[in-house]
Amino acid sequence: MSFNFFSMVRKWGEFVRFSHTVFALPFALAAMAVAARENRGWPGWQTFGLIFAAMVCGRTCAMAFNRIVDRKFDALNPRTAGRHLPRGEIRLASAITLCILAGAGLVAASYFLNPLCFYLSPVALVAICFYSITKRFTHYTHFFLGLALALAPVGAWLAVKGTSVTWLEMLQMGVLAAVVVLWLVGFDIIYALQDYEFDRAQGLHSLVVAWGPKNALQGAFLAHVLMCGLLLAFGLLCGFRIAYLVGWLLIVGCLMLEHWIARRRSLNWMNVAFFRLNAVVSSVFLAVTLAEVVFHGGFRLR
Repeated sequence: MSFNFFSMVRKWGEFVRFSHTVFALPFALAAMAVAARENRGWPGWQTFGLIFAAMVCGRTCAMAFNRIVDRKFDALNPRTAGRHLPRGEIRLASAITLCILAGAGLVAASYFLNPLCFYLSPVALVAICFYSITKRFTHYTHFFLGLALALAPVGAWLAVKGTSVTWLEMLQMGVLAAVVVLWLVGFDIIYALQDYEFDRAQGLHSLVVAWGPKNALQGAFLAHVLMCGLLLAFGLLCGFRIAYLVGWLLIVGCLMLEHWIARRRSLNWMNVAFFRLNAVVSSVFLAVTLAEVVFHGGFRLR
């Protein structure tokens, strides 16, 4: 019985790619820490738990919605034909139920955070699900996914501060959101290289289809260059020091390696560039942000 339970949990976790939570969650937690920096980055167990629940529910809803609306394309694409809905391992009704329950979970968590988060939660749900249909009508689908991911740090910040955010904090939030958008645009273009021929044949849109792989890679590189500049600006706006600078250099190194892999290696290496390196990017950002907030820019508690 326990084996069946864990097997089921694993199946549903793979269905919504729970492991990919490492992309958005670290940015959300970093934003939470900066918003609560007066208390060394800790907003309290209740707020932390609700932020975590909202993040998991929001991402689960968005990914389930993506799998539902893309199931026919997934069945035709050799790379994705083994996913759960095309293979019949998960029923469509079950996937829809999960999507609805996860969306309701996001709204419920937002309700217990503060009124602002609650009022904005339906907007967030629409935004994070809307990306999944954009590939049908716009080549800029990567930007919509970036905007969806950028809601994570903004939402976490507002979860801590509510309507009491200052103008400086609004600027910091805006810069961090732009960082996430550009980061996502860059690595999602690289990821889309795998489906270039399929997307063209099916009439699906992406910048890779519109510009061709070579030019799209140049666009991805430009997005990451701009991201690095804004990431440094975010640290300056927050008054961060040496730990953040070291982390920034590590992030720049990871992104450069990602682009080297995208240009020099085969598509079989794409998961290395997409998952592992970007997981390092988000994890390093969280680690150095926490170090700066907790230790106030030095290496001792004050």
